[in-house]
Amino acid sequence: MVPELTLDTDVDASHRTLDGDDWDNIYVVGDVHGCRATLERLLDSLAPDQDDLVVFVGDLVRKGPDSKGVLDIVKSRSNLLAVRGNNEQKLLDGRKSIDSLADDDLAYLDSLPVVISWDDAVVVHGGIDHRKPVAEHTLTELLNTRSLAPEGGYERPFWFETRRESPRVFFGHTVLADPFESDYAVGLDTGCVYGGRLTAYDYRNSEFISVGPPETYRPRSSDSIVEPRLATPDRPS
Repeated sequence: MVPELTLDTDVDASHRTLDGDDWDNIYVVGDVHGCRATLERLLDSLAPDQDDLVVFVGDLVRKGPDSKGVLDIVKSRSNLLAVRGNNEQKLLDGRKSIDSLADDDLAYLDSLPVVISWDDAVVVHGGIDHRKPVAEHTLTELLNTRSLAPEGGYERPFWFETRRESPRVFFGHTVLADPFESDYAVGLDTGCVYGGRLTAYDYRNSEFISVGPPETYRPRSSDSIVEPRLATPDRPS
């Protein structure tokens, strides 16, 4: 289990713990970014009922055409949960705005935990730097961690390619050419708003399920789409 988080004292962030045995199936879904039609396609494919849990890795909003519609879907069912992403945080901080969102939408975003965990799984938007205790991570780090290189950005090593300890972390934020899976991390942002796919992970059956978007809503440079890889003794990350 992940230890209790102690974050910056000036932020209201939380860690929500669940019991995996309460749910028949558990699905973890990558960054939706306001792509309601794509989300509807994925939910039709998953067909979760009230005894199944769907957890989103954050960035439900911004960049796509219908952030309000995405929030309406997620808010409408008690078994659809989400952690906060960096794009939710931008709205809460006032750095960005979406005209279609009402006060109750922003209140919902403010209520989102930064971490959701159950059994051997942890869901966080950005990542966890295994070089220091989880309790020492700030809100900004949990929402934005990607590279472990001093210069950051998209330089290797990436935290998820080098993680070698439990619990297993499910994450988004870093746009991947393909989903990433190791014993210690599962990456799910496959860039649906950029013409990629919206990807879910079936926790019980250890498999990915993905759907394509009806159209590409935003361009993205190939330099900021990561080709994930696993480290081997002959090829470090």
